[in-house]
Amino acid sequence: MPTSICPECTEEVFVDAETEQGDSVNCEECSAHLVVVGLDPIELDLQDEANHDDPSKGDDFDGYDYDDQRY
Repeated sequence: MPTSICPECTEEVFVDAETEQGDSVNCEECSAHLVVVGLDPIELDLQDEANHDDPSKGDDFDGYDYDDQRY
C-alpha cells in the first residue's frame, strides 16, 4: 500500500492504490484533511477548506448586516 508523509504532523499516511490526483484522504494521527497532489511519488498537501465543496457549509449571510426588506 502506497504511503506519504502528512504535511501537518509528519506521520506516515497510507493511501489506497487506486487513489487518483485530487482525491481526499485523512491523516489517522492528526485528522488533517489532505488532498493528493502527486502520484509518483505520492504527495499530499493540506486541503484548502475554503475551496472544499461541502453543501452543509454555506455562507453565513446573517453576518453581512444587509437589511433590504425587498428580499
